[in-house]
Amino acid sequence: MAPEEPAAATTSETDGRPRWRRLVRRAWPAIRIVVGFALVLLAVYEVFGKRGELSGFTAIFRTFDWWWLLPAIVLEVASYVCFTQMQYELFRAGHLRPSWRPLFKVSFASQAITNSLPIGNAVASVYGFRWFRRFGADTTLSIWALAGTLVAASVSLSLLAILGLALATEQGASLDLVPVLIGTFAIMIFIGSLFVYERPLHAVVTGVLRISVALTNRPHGDTHEQIHRIMAWMTAVRLSWGQIGWIVFWGTANWLFDCACFAIMFVAIDAPIPWTGLLLAYGAGQLAATLPITPGGLGVVEGSITVALVAFGGAESSTAEAVLLYRLVSFWFILALGWLLIGEMALEVRRGRWPREVMEIKAHAGPEAYRVVADAPATGVAITGEVPT
Repeated sequence: MAPEEPAAATTSETDGRPRWRRLVRRAWPAIRIVVGFALVLLAVYEVFGKRGELSGFTAIFRTFDWWWLLPAIVLEVASYVCFTQMQYELFRAGHLRPSWRPLFKVSFASQAITNSLPIGNAVASVYGFRWFRRFGADTTLSIWALAGTLVAASVSLSLLAILGLALATEQGASLDLVPVLIGTFAIMIFIGSLFVYERPLHAVVTGVLRISVALTNRPHGDTHEQIHRIMAWMTAVRLSWGQIGWIVFWGTANWLFDCACFAIMFVAIDAPIPWTGLLLAYGAGQLAATLPITPGGLGVVEGSITVALVAFGGAESSTAEAVLLYRLVSFWFILALGWLLIGEMALEVRRGRWPREVMEIKAHAGPEAYRVVADAPATGVAITGEVPT
């Protein structure tokens, strides 16, 4: 009797990978194309679904002074320069100096993704993460930089809103924004403090994990070991007060330049700039845009800023026109430019300028992981330490 044929192997004899992983790996180029087209179609659907927001521009263009469009665009681009510099300072804290121009392009590209998709923030985070890895950051530093960017932008925005509240004085106090803005600012400061002080961070991590285990029985395993692991990752980079100062400075400058772009639009339609409530209305509108309601806060920003400025005595028609023109630059112009840069950077990847797959960097998390060493390359992360025990 002929011997029985051996059962089909479930793993590759050459690399030991399961068969299904090899199949996915072979099909991955086609999967990426399909997913890419799907995202583009979804973005187009979302953008054209909001084309009613553009209907108000017809009447505005008749009286709009086009000469003011160029300085408005310059100010908006300057805000992204400051945003990129803020991210660059975060990477410098981890002793990585990425190329500035590609990082600048990623800032526009990520915002375009955020403006285009219903879950744009999540998709933009994944996009930014992959490019951070291409720039030379390991997984720890990439995630830390993404979190640091979000916290720094939120802290500086809430700081700007508090400044606007102070400038508005009695008029600001008559609104219901006071407790909301002060509460938001306090929460942002507390979250930001976790990047500086380990003790409150340890308390938060411990409390969240224990509540999660009590309610869901997850994560499994030794809670103390998991707390230690999370603390090691989150304390991989610790900021000095000087670094915090520069990060907040560039974050605040980012918002101020963007607000200046908005202010110019009043001049462009020959209307007085409502200085009294400008910063407060702008800050409140941008804070409202952080809520994941619409892509890029479309409709939320317009409504929030307009209502707030009208409450400060601004003319309803001129305020609405200025807000729409501001969003033409800050939303639609950035969306178009960002997608062009996405295409350019994808072409650079295809031509071999950047690796197709993210860089495989073996790094140890922990406070010593990013200590500078004498012979470390100027453009890479200096990995010098193990996870502390």
